[in-house]
Amino acid sequence: MVLTNVLLLSQIAGYVIGLILSLCIIVPMSMHQDEFGGHCLLFSKGAWQEEDGQLLVSWASQAYCNYVIAIGVLMFIVCLVQIYRLSIFMYKGQDSSFLSAFIEAVGCMILCGLTVTAACIVTLGFMTWCQIIVERFPSCEDAAGQDIDKRDKISTHGFYIEMGTAQFGAWGAFATWVGLAVFSTLKVCRYHQLQNIQVSMYRERQRLVNESGSPTTVEGRSTPPLNH
Repeated sequence: MVLTNVLLLSQIAGYVIGLILSLCIIVPMSMHQDEFGGHCLLFSKGAWQEEDGQLLVSWASQAYCNYVIAIGVLMFIVCLVQIYRLSIFMYKGQDSSFLSAFIEAVGCMILCGLTVTAACIVTLGFMTWCQIIVERFPSCEDAAGQDIDKRDKISTHGFYIEMGTAQFGAWGAFATWVGLAVFSTLKVCRYHQLQNIQVSMYRERQRLVNESGSPTTVEGRSTPPLNH
């Protein structure tokens, strides 16, 4: 019972952290796309114009930003549902079934893969953009608030903080899902261990029942003589 409560509390705490980190992905990425007029800076490239000093951007696909936002939304929904579900189990003093725990473990592992992909996209895509920016500015951060692309009417005031927050949220979410996958796997292993114990106890009980129902021979006792 104590182990069950510890695992449930750990899972609830993990899903609460995951819920917060999902907002760290959704909000800044959505703000970024709005400020950049629907464009996504991830993996975008360009060239600086000598005439006016403006950046002629070759925008990458919006699918990169959309994928990251979609993973954030998926995380938010899953974490919200799991917090509600596990809180009910905690309140009633119950726990999920073996099948439910197994599905949860598989789901956490899948989300580990999805979040690490999103984290790599944000990190590598932002690095690609910053490589263009540092050709003119000392650092990528110095370009924040600068009017570098009047043609596309983008606002660069918050892009550095927004991408940094999204990057933190994505990598933090990956670490959180790894922890949740470990907790779920521990729960599955615990159910498997309890099942093995129950099977062993059943077999031992059946053996004792069979032995008690069969005729026994008491050692040292002889057959009584027949009366003639």
